[in-house]
Amino acid sequence: MKTVEQIAQEIVAREGGYVNDPDDPGGATKWGVTLGTLQALGVDLNHDGVVSAADVKLLSRAQAVQIFIRHYYERPQIQLLPEAVQASVFDMQVNAGANAVRILQKLLNETGHTVSVDGAIGPQTAAAAHQAAAPDPPLFADAYGIAQRNYYYDLAARRPKSRKYATTKQGQKGGWIRRAEEFISPRFHLSEAEHRAKVAAWG
Repeated sequence: MKTVEQIAQEIVAREGGYVNDPDDPGGATKWGVTLGTLQALGVDLNHDGVVSAADVKLLSRAQAVQIFIRHYYERPQIQLLPEAVQASVFDMQVNAGANAVRILQKLLNETGHTVSVDGAIGPQTAAAAHQAAAPDPPLFADAYGIAQRNYYYDLAARRPKSRKYATTKQGQKGGWIRRAEEFISPRFHLSEAEHRAKVAAWG
């Protein structure tokens, strides 16, 4: 299994450098770390007394990795989950916050494991996840990845400004969908035709 640092490095690579997309609710972002995150953590990299987009621009890859490990892996206790889904839940925690765990909890409820859908990993969620994963860990990982992919499609359907993250102008899979499918076995990847059918109503 990859180390937590290796997984965090991969997340940073997926997220890329500095962007400030007006359609992204996260605002100014670098390596996947948003201005809001730096403000919440009080990370004033230029020591001017204000945490602003200027500090986001100064953030290094190494600093982003440590922020992810500490605040998006250790703090939400992703280490309590089965190894099969740790990387995907960690990646989703960075991208969608507590929704990463809510997706897992909804999946657990759908598969007969009753847990609260509160976005927090506690003994109940951890135990249910291990029970659900035990018969076939890779298949459980696929189920979570598919639920993650569905979350992105549903979010883009509800929020038109976000559709460019789910599908390209040419109608191909967008970054969100490709990101989810990194954690799904190829046999469960959508074909381009299936993807186009899902987004056809978006215009």
